[in-house]
Amino acid sequence: MPHISGQIHAARRGNKGPLREGTRAVILAATLIAFPMGSLAETSAPSNAALAPGYVDETPRLADPSAQSAADEADEVDKRRGVWSFVWENDYFADTDQNYTNGVRFSYVSPPQRRSSTAFRIVDYILGLEESEDIRFGAALGHNIYTPESTVSLDPPMDEHPYAGWLYGEYSLFVDRGEQTDTLAFQLGMVGPSAQGEWVQNNFHEVIDSYEVLGWDTQLRDEPGFNVIFERKEKYLAQSEWLGLQFDATPSWGFTLGNVRTDAKVGVMLRLGSDLKSDFGPPRIRPSLGGVSYFDPQGDFSWYLFGGLEGRAVARNIFLDGNTFRDSRSVDKKIFVGDAQFGAVMQFQGVQLGYTGVLRTPEFDGQAEAQYFGAVSLSVRY
Repeated sequence: MPHISGQIHAARRGNKGPLREGTRAVILAATLIAFPMGSLAETSAPSNAALAPGYVDETPRLADPSAQSAADEADEVDKRRGVWSFVWENDYFADTDQNYTNGVRFSYVSPPQRRSSTAFRIVDYILGLEESEDIRFGAALGHNIYTPESTVSLDPPMDEHPYAGWLYGEYSLFVDRGEQTDTLAFQLGMVGPSAQGEWVQNNFHEVIDSYEVLGWDTQLRDEPGFNVIFERKEKYLAQSEWLGLQFDATPSWGFTLGNVRTDAKVGVMLRLGSDLKSDFGPPRIRPSLGGVSYFDPQGDFSWYLFGGLEGRAVARNIFLDGNTFRDSRSVDKKIFVGDAQFGAVMQFQGVQLGYTGVLRTPEFDGQAEAQYFGAVSLSVRY
């Protein structure tokens, strides 16, 4: 039978309840405003063992000093590499053009940041960091488009998904605990005509020689949007006896608070392949059961197949509920929404390519059936 690791880590953290995590997330929001990304500058400090009397460094060394120096330099360069990612999601893969119809996201995640004075001590207090745990920062720019089913009508039926665009920026903090990763993200953007959903969709349709989408005059009105997002992912890795492949299960939970979305979620991802410790799954566009937008491969080539389920309890979805303070189109949303997904990921020399197929249950009363869409991700360590 496969041996499941990570139980000791889970037991050690068992006394941290969701209420404490939610409180700490709010405190951390204020902290990040006071201490921007650059405050965790890389510093190096000798370990306690290295300072002890009679300490001898037993780290294996190459016989040729020049070769050892080159190897050390290459290792340091690799540690300073961040991850650039591009994600494209579209219902083109299901030959439809409705509801959540398109999403794009460009992101960057920094390499691990070293310990640093006040900022590190505050983050340590809130999230309980240990010596072996890393902190990373991320930034992203994203754009989503939502349309009704009747995209050739100037006045689509009132029971169909309202037109809407969502243009946003995102700032994220990742705490990598090895078998667990916490993500705290802040999104700020604009819903409505200023998000340029109509311009993006119709210009893209013109490029691919497709039809003009009508009815954008009925879209949601301009409204600044914000979300605060917390996610936790646990990883339990096991070696399989079958062809030496690895298997892991990645349970996750989280919540979002904001005028754009307010929800809570829980999910699990199953993976089978090689070098599963290098990431938590491919990057996705929220809301989703995705990875953490960075990976750390241990070899030149790896791959895995995956599948997963996620359930969300939705208190607010501006794209269905309509504008917060102004009259706009809206539909009656469903409180519980679920995603089922499957896909594959391949990594070669620091370049990762992934595909995810997603089946999402109906999100509002007028939606006749579940929606299928695909997600393509490309990530590069640089």
